[in-house]
Amino acid sequence: MGMAADSEFHVLAVDDSIIDRKLIERLLKTSSYQVTTVDSGSKALEFLGLHEDLHDRIDQNTPSVSPNNHQEVEVNLVITDYCMPGMTGYDLLKKIKESSSLKNIPVVIMSSENVPSRISRCLEEGAEEFFLKPVRLSDLNKLRPHMLKTKSKDHCKEQVDEKTAFPSPKQEGKEESNNNKRKATEEGVSPERTRPRPRPRPNGITTMV
Repeated sequence: MGMAADSEFHVLAVDDSIIDRKLIERLLKTSSYQVTTVDSGSKALEFLGLHEDLHDRIDQNTPSVSPNNHQEVEVNLVITDYCMPGMTGYDLLKKIKESSSLKNIPVVIMSSENVPSRISRCLEEGAEEFFLKPVRLSDLNKLRPHMLKTKSKDHCKEQVDEKTAFPSPKQEGKEESNNNKRKATEEGVSPERTRPRPRPRPNGITTMV
């Protein structure tokens, strides 16, 4: 798959450092991804459509977003810095994985500190990758498989939903037959007895009733 296919993927990058934010944005665009950048975990949640408490949105002038008003652009992956004021990358990861509507979005953590216990905790909580800063272009090559996996899951779910919403004519006919049999049983009449029986006539010719 080439650049045109990768441009279908949208990455939300979260970092409180404007230098690191610009760097990751440039690398993602070089990899042909669509990119949205925000400077805090709470703004990331607002963009994803999760409403946060006021104390989690100090010094923000952006209006809160209700859970029903999700962003128009689908987010295929979130990449976030670990050390951020207010809400850490780990906190953001937990909130995404606790949300029924967002839990399937892959999350990648970045950090300038190589702390094994921190890395293990993030991976155990559901992070797909843990990158050490400065993030390199070779690191971002690992993102695409995670987004493809999520896309295929969503596609399978859509197919199941379509089959549930629009059953095939064969299924509808089978359900109707089962309903008729059930109705006949409830009325105390077996399906066989509901068929018309021949009635003899004097001249020996039988007719159906």
